[in-house]
Formats: sequence, C-alpha cells, structure tokens
Amino acid sequence: MAYDGGGFFGWAKQPDRRTVQGEIERILHTVLRVPVDDAGEPLRLTVAGRTDTGVHASHQVCHLDISETILARCVGHMNVPPVVALTRRLQRMLPNDITIHGINEAPQGFDARFSALERTYVYRIADRSSEIDPRMRGFVLHVDDDLDLETMNQAAAMIIGLHDFGSFATPNPGGTTIREVKTAYWRCIPQRPLVDGEMTMGERYRTPSMESGLACFTIVADAFARNMVRSLVNGCVQVGIGKRSLDWFADKMATPLREGSTGPIAPQGLTLEHIEYPDDDQLAIRAETIRAKRTL
Repeated sequence: MAYDGGGFFGWAKQPDRRTVQGEIERILHTVLRVPVDDAGEPLRLTVAGRTDTGVHASHQVCHLDISETILARCVGHMNVPPVVALTRRLQRMLPNDITIHGINEAPQGFDARFSALERTYVYRIADRSSEIDPRMRGFVLHVDDDLDLETMNQAAAMIIGLHDFGSFATPNPGGTTIREVKTAYWRCIPQRPLVDGEMTMGERYRTPSMESGLACFTIVADAFARNMVRSLVNGCVQVGIGKRSLDWFADKMATPLREGSTGPIAPQGLTLEHIEYPDDDQLAIRAETIRAKRTL
C-alpha cells in the first residue's frame, strides 16, 4: 500500500485520532461484515514499519490473519476470487490518501514485520540552492541554508554497520536501539528534463522532473527504532549547515545517549519506499531470528 501521511497521526491505531491502521481496519470491518467489537476474531493488521505522524509510505506492507469463511463475505455479487473481491472493495472504499497496490494470500510463515530483511527510507530536502516544486511541499522539507552534501556523506558513512543508535532513537518497551544499517548516503537529484534528447524541443523547453535539485538521504537497514531516521537526518543536516562538526557526530555514534541536539527533524520529508523479504522457505526462519533481542 501507499499513503500520504500528512493527514494521519501515524500508522498505529489510536482512540479518537485518524491513523492509517485505524482507517483500513474500519473499512475491513465493513466489507467483511465483522462487528467492530467482535471479540471472536477481531481484524488487526500487522505492519512492516510503524510510521510516525506525518511520515509517508510508497510501498508499505502489512498482513491480516483471517479465516476463509470471513474472507468469502466480501465477494457478494462479484464473480471473482475472494482476494480479488477484497482488493477491489478496499480500493473503492478507502480514502484518497491511501492506495492499495495489491493483496495476496501470504506464504506459510510470513510475518509482515518480523520476516522483513530490510527497509528503505528516503528523506527529501530542498535547500537554499534548489527550487522546491509547490506540488511537492507535503513531501519535501525546505531548509533555508546551503547543505554541504560532501560533509553530510562523511557523517552518513559513520552510520553504516551494526551500532547502538541510542543517541538517535528510543527503544520500544523491552527492546533495544541496536540496528544494522546496510546503506546510508546523501545525493543531489540531477537536473533531468522531462523530454529526452531524441525528442528535443529546443532551449525553450527545459522543464525538469519534480525531484530535480533535491537533496535526498537514502538509508537501508534491517529495522529502525523509533525516530531513528529523522534524528539521523537532523544530525546530518546540522553538520551540513556547519552548526555541528563531524567529531560531534562521531561522538554521538560512539556514545548512545539521547539528548536534545539529536531529536527528530520534521516528518514531511520522510517516505518509506521499500520492504524486502527473503524467499518463501526462509520467511519463518527470518521471523524467529529477528524476534530475538539484539546485542552488539
């Protein structure tokens, strides 16, 4: 699925607040004709990554444990398999800031959260040297400074590997802030015209793609602790505008202690882009392994 996080108080269901999980579960109870207060088989989604308030997703993954009997209730007059019927009904009934890319019967042992091998997030920034497209204002953070991406990439290089990110994240109850980051880097999206060289319309037509000129931070890890990505972005930005030094960033990585200067940056620039899973025969093994409490 994908969603525009600007209108939600994050993924996780909360009383009296609009959340992605809450919206989808509400529609599921309607199309599957399951009472909301049904204690026998409540409809509860398990998600790969619980995004915070204001954070977006282009390819989020979740799973739902459900009986074949209840699933069949959504078919109605449609002469299609139940999974297809459920997909069509959700796509039609969900609000326009949530999109269902597809629904499939999960392989044996699949768990959307614990079976995942890695997650990819991208944070997009328009600094003083770039022009922000007003159509992207809900997905890009504007910074009124010039960013030094070379220095920011020196900071990002320190992130890669197995570390305790206690300076940049808060653990879940009973959990840790130890995570393995596989890739982390900043780059400026090049100016790419919409019309390629074989279809040139001359100097008068040089409209760039919407992301041209943006500074983008891409990070891939096996998992992320709460506020980890946005706090790392904030640390890199402070280095990139000259407010903090690389030695300061290195000290934060070496000493996993949370304090005010390593809090999270604004959420609107962050998007969950991809979830990677192992082959079907490794799903259950992966889920069992990742449930174990991590150590360095």
